[in-house]
Amino acid sequence: MSELTLESTLPEVRLQRRAYRLRLGPLLALVFLLLLIVAALLPQLFAHSDPLAIVPHDAFHPPSQVHWFGTDQSGRDIFSRVIHGTRQSLFIGLAATALAMSIAIALGLLGGLGGARIDRGVGWLLEVLFAFPSLVLALLFVAIFGSGIGPLIIATGLGGAPGYARMVRGQVLAVRNAGYIEAARALGHTPLRIIARQLLPNAMRPLIVTLTMGVGQAIVWASALSFLGLGARPPAPEWGTMLSMGRDFIANAWWLTFFPGLFIVLTTLSTTVAGRYLQQRLEGRLS
Repeated sequence: MSELTLESTLPEVRLQRRAYRLRLGPLLALVFLLLLIVAALLPQLFAHSDPLAIVPHDAFHPPSQVHWFGTDQSGRDIFSRVIHGTRQSLFIGLAATALAMSIAIALGLLGGLGGARIDRGVGWLLEVLFAFPSLVLALLFVAIFGSGIGPLIIATGLGGAPGYARMVRGQVLAVRNAGYIEAARALGHTPLRIIARQLLPNAMRPLIVTLTMGVGQAIVWASALSFLGLGARPPAPEWGTMLSMGRDFIANAWWLTFFPGLFIVLTTLSTTVAGRYLQQRLEGRLS
């Protein structure tokens, strides 16, 4: 092979390798997320032991062929608890993201369509909320209303709502004077129909990627609150609660916190990779 031919093929090889890496990451992320969904719906397919069954003589067993992720201080199987905890963790992430987006849509539409004074009022409210870190807002809510799955979802949703509301407001302001909106008005469509069928779908389209990545962020925040003892109550098989229960034994039983933390990281990473890939596809960056 001549030097000219070799030089001409090197860029093609690099492009092929880059394209392979770009597709391998999203593929692995999608496979992992699909497995999580199956585990959340049918945990018995992966774990056959009771996640709440106490077996004192099996306490603190390290990972082995019998107990893949080891056992905790009460002899409960960590693998079974992680698998069964997928349902709660995913549910909290999805419900908190849905709540945050519902609040954001209400505030965004109010600010974008409510006139100058209302828009200034919504903007002022968002600035006040942005003055506090999102996790601090969630901590404040849980401290007032107590711990549990319900308050945890509401707290995490309220913490993420200001960021989504600002994006929705910006999209509404950008879309409200578009040509198809004016055409719908000229055809005599009611304002409610225009919002439901024209304005809101087009304003929300760029935010689909943000919602995908927001689920992983919500899981991290909920796990952080549970780690602080403000989420699901022990011995619930929820990832953040498992981290909280295992932190006192981390020096001698590392597996108690390692595997729940690993699933939190992999879930967040997978949702982020999937969201980035979806964003690239929507923007036409990939062939």
